[in-house]
Amino acid sequence: MNAQEATVLKAPKHDLWKDVKRNFSVYALLIIPAVYYFILKYGPIYNGQIAFRNFDPGTGIGGGFGQGVGGSPWVGLENFSSFFNSFYFSELIRNTVLYSFAKLLVSVPLSIILSVCLYECTRNVLRRVVQTLTYLPHFLSWVIMYGILLVLLAPGDGIVNDLITFLGDEPVDFLTSTSTFPYVVLLSDAWKEMGWAAIIFIAALMGIDPSLFEAAMVEGASAVQRVWYITIPSIKPVIVTVVLLKLGTVLDAGFNQMYMLYNVSVFSVGDIIDTWVYRQGLLNMELALATAVGIFKGIIGMLLVMISNKIVKKLTESSLL
Repeated sequence: MNAQEATVLKAPKHDLWKDVKRNFSVYALLIIPAVYYFILKYGPIYNGQIAFRNFDPGTGIGGGFGQGVGGSPWVGLENFSSFFNSFYFSELIRNTVLYSFAKLLVSVPLSIILSVCLYECTRNVLRRVVQTLTYLPHFLSWVIMYGILLVLLAPGDGIVNDLITFLGDEPVDFLTSTSTFPYVVLLSDAWKEMGWAAIIFIAALMGIDPSLFEAAMVEGASAVQRVWYITIPSIKPVIVTVVLLKLGTVLDAGFNQMYMLYNVSVFSVGDIIDTWVYRQGLLNMELALATAVGIFKGIIGMLLVMISNKIVKKLTESSLL
């Protein structure tokens, strides 16, 4: 053992409490998010046992897990079985998964394309105007977006149908037709969220070394070649991270959007897990069933993230862990 190694071994261990006192203002910033996660994220875990009970709000949970003391009776996996054996289970899973993956396949590439276009734009005023107009819809609620879609797509006097009629075709009822409704869902979601999602990729693009582009220009690389061989590979870790995080919410197809847009005419293609849970859990007061579906979604999302992360880590050098 040399002198340097001996010095390291004899050095006192890092005192966390002294570090906290020295940087108290920095650690104090963690108090608010820590309280938020403890109260709204970790605290409700205890109430997850509602999924395993025949829950009655008047009776309450009782004395803990299992049979406990008093409270709503323990029924085990009965609520999960009710959901899996539901007549609409396969339809709900199909619609939810298809919408989630379709939104992923549409929104992520469009966000990347938009971010690259904004990054490559040399006119500052144009770039700022386009960026503002594209991420502004993110701040509008789906109630307002639904009103805008009605103005655009209404079968009687919608702007799009007025144009279709002017061209000599019959008007299309976009919001009540099972053949057009999925496209309305996908395009409206991309319109609303594309600009906001592009901010993440723009931030990643700002970290690329400009000398790489300068060297490529000296070598005679075109703008498309610079994007394909420099820009996209440089932000690949960010793209992988975004995709993996979205896979964790694959069973969340967008309740607010679907609740505002769907109707009885398009239930077969518009009803997803969250809208069904809303009707069963809140309107019919089957709270235990709604909790069971929430746990099911959480488990599936966690497994998808873990599996996809391992696959991506084997195929590429990028992953969450």
